[in-house]
Amino acid sequence: MDHPTLDISKIPAEQHFAIPFFEFVSKDFDLDAKTMTMISKHCELVTYEKGSRLLDAGSDCRYIHFIISGEGISYFTNHNGKTITWFFHFNKPEGSVKNTFAVDYKSFLSGEPATISIETLSEVTAIRFSREHVRFLSDNSILFERWIRIINERAFIMIYDRVATLLTLSATERYKKFLKDEPYLLNMFNNYYIASYLDVAPQSLSRIRKNI
Repeated sequence: MDHPTLDISKIPAEQHFAIPFFEFVSKDFDLDAKTMTMISKHCELVTYEKGSRLLDAGSDCRYIHFIISGEGISYFTNHNGKTITWFFHFNKPEGSVKNTFAVDYKSFLSGEPATISIETLSEVTAIRFSREHVRFLSDNSILFERWIRIINERAFIMIYDRVATLLTLSATERYKKFLKDEPYLLNMFNNYYIASYLDVAPQSLSRIRKNI
């Protein structure tokens, strides 16, 4: 089902900071003025410097960040101190839900300690929703509740695919899948993060590239 382009001219000036988010939601649902007003009153525009920690593993993930500009990563740290890049975060047409939203979904939804850390790799501007914001909007807007359900379903599928890729494919197979599904990341992030994302050493990634 096609949805008309969001008419920015009809959005009040005090809500302009949320236009990128409105445009994102409008890919799935037509937003009315009442819903946009409610959303804009229950989120905030934030900017983080390069190297900022949006979340530390072990803490409560109280916020979900919708990335407007800049780049970041979410990552796990294992018992040996090795970090594994979980997702890359940015807002570009090639990206998807896993890129646009920076959050530990399990912690955000359950209140349990986070298992990932989130860090900015450049200055990042984002729209931040607290857990309380999302609950309020879900309880008071049928449209928002339906949209959140769709986003959660997409996130689940992407997380499942990510886990299955790491557990079932060889390093070479993971790299080939990466080239097929997300080749644009090569021009956005350095080899260290790409190797970490594929769970291989940088030297191993170089060998894989030479052999295919």
